[in-house]
Amino acid sequence: MEIVVGAGSFIPLVWLIPALPLAAFLVNGLFGRRWLGHLTGAIASLAVGASAVMATGVLLEVLQLGERGRVVTLYEWFGVGDLHVPVAALVDPLSAVMLVVVTVVSFLVHVYSIGYMAHDRGFHRFFTWLPLFVVAMLILVLADNYVLMFVGWEGVGLCSYLLIGYWFERPDPANAAKKAFVMNRIGDWGFTVGMILTFMTFGSVRFLEVFEQAGHADETVLAIITLALFLGAAGKSAQLPLHSWLPDAMEGPTPVSALIHAATMVTAGVYLVARSTPLFAAADGALLVVGVVGAITALFAATIALVQFDIKRVMAYSTVSQLGYMFLALGVGAPVAAIFHLTTHAFFKALLFLGSGSVIHAAREQDMRRLGGLRRKLPITYWTMVIAGGALAGLPPLAGFWSKDEIVGAAFLNGYPILWGIGLLTGALTALYVTRAIWMTFHGEPRDHHLYEHAHESPPVMTVPLLLLAAGSVLLGFIGFPPEAGFLHSFLEPSVGVEGAAHHAPDYVAIAFLAAMSVAAAAVGIAIGLSTYARHRPDPAAVARATGPYYRLLVNKY
Repeated sequence: MEIVVGAGSFIPLVWLIPALPLAAFLVNGLFGRRWLGHLTGAIASLAVGASAVMATGVLLEVLQLGERGRVVTLYEWFGVGDLHVPVAALVDPLSAVMLVVVTVVSFLVHVYSIGYMAHDRGFHRFFTWLPLFVVAMLILVLADNYVLMFVGWEGVGLCSYLLIGYWFERPDPANAAKKAFVMNRIGDWGFTVGMILTFMTFGSVRFLEVFEQAGHADETVLAIITLALFLGAAGKSAQLPLHSWLPDAMEGPTPVSALIHAATMVTAGVYLVARSTPLFAAADGALLVVGVVGAITALFAATIALVQFDIKRVMAYSTVSQLGYMFLALGVGAPVAAIFHLTTHAFFKALLFLGSGSVIHAAREQDMRRLGGLRRKLPITYWTMVIAGGALAGLPPLAGFWSKDEIVGAAFLNGYPILWGIGLLTGALTALYVTRAIWMTFHGEPRDHHLYEHAHESPPVMTVPLLLLAAGSVLLGFIGFPPEAGFLHSFLEPSVGVEGAAHHAPDYVAIAFLAAMSVAAAAVGIAIGLSTYARHRPDPAAVARATGPYYRLLVNKY
């Protein structure tokens, strides 16, 4: 359907949001090496920044109009028989929120990258591929059908290969890029099968047309479709058993890691399942599979993060774990909580990665066993990472507390006590490994005095994005307040809710009790971390001897 809007509306211009970074990609790719040089960073950043402004305008307009969903058709792409695929955007609360998250976080990563990559000889090449990454993710988010979404889906995969393997002269980045590409092809096969079966079942690949018929389809067929789509989501969002490519992706530049882990690529799988909620809800048992896989992945990755010494790998396994939380939320029937956590996670996880990059930039080292005492040298980096770490651990009133607590609480209130228990345990482990990482990096005496003496705070082009992300990590949680009934819930419900689903008034007594349990779990994890690393600095070899087979189990990733 076409829409009628007034003068000055952003919605008819929604395709400019990916078009602007696409223009930056073309300009930098054609002229960057010979004529533009370091201007490519400014061009890419300004383009993505303009997209962020437009995305914010779209969000505000959707808020004002309050409609369920509108389609903006650019042109008819192709038609074969009964299959008609337009280049069309579905503008609704879900896509509007995702547009803002992707563009705002991507803009801050672009600005940060100007400082981080300043001395890299491939600077222009980096700022050619980075805006293209954003373009692909924006197409994925805007698509009103599975075929166009798949174009963005594959574009994200291509760009991840190019950026993870950015330092392709080195064997490790090249191998990591190939691993990510191959493992994602497994998931992409599932997406393809699900897409084909969707057309065969419903005669369409357009979301609104498919979802209208979801309640009348055969449940067995729906189960096959949804499980195939979930395989695609598991590959892109690094869920068991397709998770191992994501930690290896740390071989790319740190801003790439931040972009992959926070606003692009790995969130694509969560978005796919959230967008397809009517299909999953109508398929008997599909959501339970999603929730169980998410819970197991969350716990598994949290245990692995406990024994990592590379600061970026700690954050990488943390991302796998937090994505597990999002799938847990989807599986227990709390899609709004999943998108809520996706939003808060985008800010505090981008901050943790960029903060880690600031440490690496300052000390030229990312092995935490050689760091220590850096809070005196990097005060801005330290305090912003403390905020992000607190948000990741789920400490109130930081953003991560509100979204993570809602997920864990939803598991209990919706009748999944085992998944609730796994969520609590994972929360305690999360608090433990983030406490360990921050203490080993910033506290105590320097372990390598040469590194310490040469360490320095990053320039403003890198620290300002850290401060802005820290502000988001503090404030964003309040968009979900009060729990289960806040602004975000009423806004997103039309996009991810299921017609005819029962709605109950929140039980704030139960919610308060469950929140207290979540905070208690985080407090236990922090207490164990501080008692272990603050009172004395354990030697890793001594820890390995003391814990014996358990340590080896985690080091070997089971």
